[in-house]
Amino acid sequence: MNLSEFRDAMKRREHVTAGSELFLMFHKYSQEALKITAEINNKYNSPEEIRKLFSQLTESTIDETFGLFPPFYTDCGKNIKIGKNVFINACCRFQDQGGIEIGDGALIGHNTTIATLNHDFSPENRANITPSPVKIGKNVWIGSDCTILPGVEIGDGAIIGAGSVVTKSVPSNTISVGNPAKVIKNISEK
Repeated sequence: MNLSEFRDAMKRREHVTAGSELFLMFHKYSQEALKITAEINNKYNSPEEIRKLFSQLTESTIDETFGLFPPFYTDCGKNIKIGKNVFINACCRFQDQGGIEIGDGALIGHNTTIATLNHDFSPENRANITPSPVKIGKNVWIGSDCTILPGVEIGDGAIIGAGSVVTKSVPSNTISVGNPAKVIKNISEK
């Protein structure tokens, strides 16, 4: 299985059975991600070097406007799509096998976790996995210490308050806070 086939299977939300070829690809990409994130996290890198390493991690071109403050953690890296003018603050953790798309101008606060996988509810099949992508729209601001769960879409211009757990999709131009996050206010564009 090659990277394109892997990404296609994740896009189809293909169920991943423990021990399958797809499951083994998770482990292959995890090892690559560990190596690259160790380079990102364990020494000073200039912004240009960070972008180069992030391009290697994602196997895609990362725009020169991208910013990242390490440390950064991911257990795959190959299914992250980053727009222009995106900033990811320190200590973020991405579980991106299921797909993470981050729109132009998004700001991701310290210690944010984005998850895209769920394990089977049945104890005898617990190692099996179902992917579900996360999409973060343009000009979204995610506060520090947030958790974004599988299948969530955050609309353009939305704000997620610090410490929130986002379990359901969030409409554009709203402020959501809490655990679980709930919309508390609409934002009017200026």
